Amino acid sequence: MEVDISGAKVFFTIPIDFPLFGKIQISETLVVSWIVMALITGLCIWLTRDLKIRNISKRQAVAEMIVETANKFVIGNMGEKFRYLIPFVSALFATSVVSNLISLIGLRSPTADLSTEASWAVVVFIMITTQKIKTNGFGGYLKGFTTPIAVMTPFNVLSELATPISMACRHFGNILSGVVINALIYGSLALASGKLLGLLPGVLGRTLSQIPILDVGVPAVLSVYFDWFSGVMQAFIFCMLTVMYIANAAEEG
Repeated sequence: MEVDISGAKVFFTIPIDFPLFGKIQISETLVVSWIVMALITGLCIWLTRDLKIRNISKRQAVAEMIVETANKFVIGNMGEKFRYLIPFVSALFATSVVSNLISLIGLRSPTADLSTEASWAVVVFIMITTQKIKTNGFGGYLKGFTTPIAVMTPFNVLSELATPISMACRHFGNILSGVVINALIYGSLALASGKLLGLLPGVLGRTLSQIPILDVGVPAVLSVYFDWFSGVMQAFIFCMLTVMYIANAAEEG
């Protein structure tokens, strides 16, 4: 059994040279990302149909619970003045969770591609920087790199740039490791199944050795951690870091 862990496939390339970008490749990551966005959009539309004030449906109750949870998460960690970030943080969490868990239906998770987390981290970094400039002014922001002494400026710059890099690599590393480990487990169990059942005599052994019987059960148990628990936890950690970095940027003076 061959196990492919080489990365996202490129389906086709748009034969047009775009300024600054060159030719754009339509990869598996891009296609699945659009599928994730379509799923989230469809779910939101379904949950918010026929909203009522009284005698609400179970669907509306779930929608209200999600909104209330998002409100408590953002306001509880950032304060009332950051209420406007609730849609952004909610969308970030939903996209991350669905992207992490979509591997359960056989699609390659977009978060197993560093470009996905890197784009999220860049957006968060811009928001953090904007908040720092808003709080201290552009001059105060630049002056912050010289604290506590001017000789620390290069290290402060590196520390600033390390924020989006660490956020992206942490999320990417955990998701990719789960994808690789699951692939290796599937491959090793299929090989072991073929070797063990191949020891049976005659046609029975040759037939059963072609069926990866050991692949049933064990990977499903491991998937509870690598797909469900780790996927949801990494989405939560990324969003928590986002709100804490932005909130801290507003407090720096």
